[in-house]
Amino acid sequence: MSETITVKKPRKVKGKIQIDIQKCKGCELCTVACKEDAIKLSKEINNLGYRYAVFVNPDNCTGCENCALICPDGVIKVYRTTGKKKELIAKITNVTSNIEIKVEENPAAEDLRKMEYI
Repeated sequence: MSETITVKKPRKVKGKIQIDIQKCKGCELCTVACKEDAIKLSKEINNLGYRYAVFVNPDNCTGCENCALICPDGVIKVYRTTGKKKELIAKITNVTSNIEIKVEENPAAEDLRKMEYI
């Protein structure tokens, strides 16, 4: 009887997010937008009385920006690390007026194949 063990390859691109939990209203849009299950809703409440989003699986995050782009309150910052370089790639500060997004000029073909569109 043989057992199959699946080993995940280490990701070349890793992401990290920061969530301003005191401004989060717990709408859960980011949890749905995160295809890697890196974001969940906390059981705790913030100063506004809402359950807030938390970054629970950092190893799964690819830095895809879906969470920051869908957040109606602009409380999520996304960072992407490639090798030893870490850079801010998405910061949505005010959905109605300020949007700063940096997109790689030549994304790898492999990354394009992995993208899912809503």
